[in-house]
Amino acid sequence: MKADLQVQEDVMKELHWEPSKNAAHIGVEVHEGIVTLSGHVDTFAQKWRAENAAKRVHGVKALAIDIHVQLLAGSERSDADIARSANNVLRWSNDLRDNSVQVMVENGWITLTGFVEWAYQKKNLGYAISNLLGVTGLSNQLKIEPKVTLKNVRDDIEQVLKRRALAELKHVSIKVNGTEVLLSGHVSSWEEREAIHHSAWNTPGVQNVINEIKVA
Repeated sequence: MKADLQVQEDVMKELHWEPSKNAAHIGVEVHEGIVTLSGHVDTFAQKWRAENAAKRVHGVKALAIDIHVQLLAGSERSDADIARSANNVLRWSNDLRDNSVQVMVENGWITLTGFVEWAYQKKNLGYAISNLLGVTGLSNQLKIEPKVTLKNVRDDIEQVLKRRALAELKHVSIKVNGTEVLLSGHVSSWEEREAIHHSAWNTPGVQNVINEIKVA
């Protein structure tokens, strides 16, 4: 296990190695592997990069951030102006579903809510918005909700039926509407009906299942 002094030295080296921020105004303290970064930077992007630089260092058990963003003269913007820029970022992101992400700005601090389909979308949006001029902080509260497709639901159900040596989906209809799945048709046993129902529920992204399958 690294000594605190060694961790401190390694974090400071990592901060100075990162060219996109001013490490001269960032202090580093370490106690039992818990690293505290303090001081001030000119932009939230610099604060974000300092945090990530410290996370890269082996021996860091936890991280406390006490870095303040002190915007340079001329870089201050109104919340409305920042919100417009953030919404432009969303509009340029072609892989987002319409109205799936909401932006709130208060005193330069941006909060993202809503959902995306993939983890990389959440990460990329956070990175892009953190680099906007005038941003003082970011709360990325986006949830990851995979898109529900007919193929995904059908494949999952077929795998369950195969594992349990049950009948195939010859007489079952599956329809997908957003995050809702409608099951209809008929099967020969309650076991099949329940297996299909639970499999549909367990498909990533599904939020509601309407089961109209009859046992014939």
